Amino acid sequence: MKLLTYLLLFVSIAAFAEEASYTAARAAMVEELWLYAQFVDDSDDARISDAVMASMGTVKRHELVPQQDRRSAYENRPLPIGYGQTISQPYIVALMTKLVEPDADDVVLEVGTGSGYQAAILAELVDHVYSIEIIEALATRAKSDLGKLGYENITTRLGDGYYGWEEHAPFDAIVVTAAASHVPPPLIEQLKPGGRMVIPVGGRFMTQTLLLLEKTENGEIITRQFGAVRFVPLTGQH
Repeated sequence: MKLLTYLLLFVSIAAFAEEASYTAARAAMVEELWLYAQFVDDSDDARISDAVMASMGTVKRHELVPQQDRRSAYENRPLPIGYGQTISQPYIVALMTKLVEPDADDVVLEVGTGSGYQAAILAELVDHVYSIEIIEALATRAKSDLGKLGYENITTRLGDGYYGWEEHAPFDAIVVTAAASHVPPPLIEQLKPGGRMVIPVGGRFMTQTLLLLEKTENGEIITRQFGAVRFVPLTGQH
């Protein structure tokens, strides 16, 4: 009985130490992102807000990457998540989140759930996130992992994100986490007047550009560019 007690105590201590190391790594990542963001672009448009940085410092990225990559979870680089997909580098996640200017009462659409990390970052900042994933295994895993982390304000489903999620539209913001050859018209239609959409546009073997689209109150679309990026391609019928 004593041996079992000691073993359980050892396991508890080891788990606590491991979690503490991830917490420290996450804090170090946020500090690195502050410096990296200033080095890349110190303009007001690209500067990461305090609220977004707080979200980056809260979400447990290591719980949303494959087990073998957890030690690298808080490095500022993309990581493979299987099925030819990746989880974006933290700086790009922070930048895309900042660009849509999330508010506490916003309803946001994410196209490309992947591991669920971007959805979790958004969920810390908005009222609800609807996220679509076209690869069934990733959709299943993300739903499970996000549930374990307690994100009750994220709803996921399997589907082709090109067509958006019409029954929950219009959205205050839309975040697309895969590169499209063009901006999908259904997503523009589902964006609320006054809303923002961030999307990488370009082919797999072409230069991809991160675009910010703003829909004015009269439905006009204003587009701005925020540099070259590299994303996996948006898949589906289009």
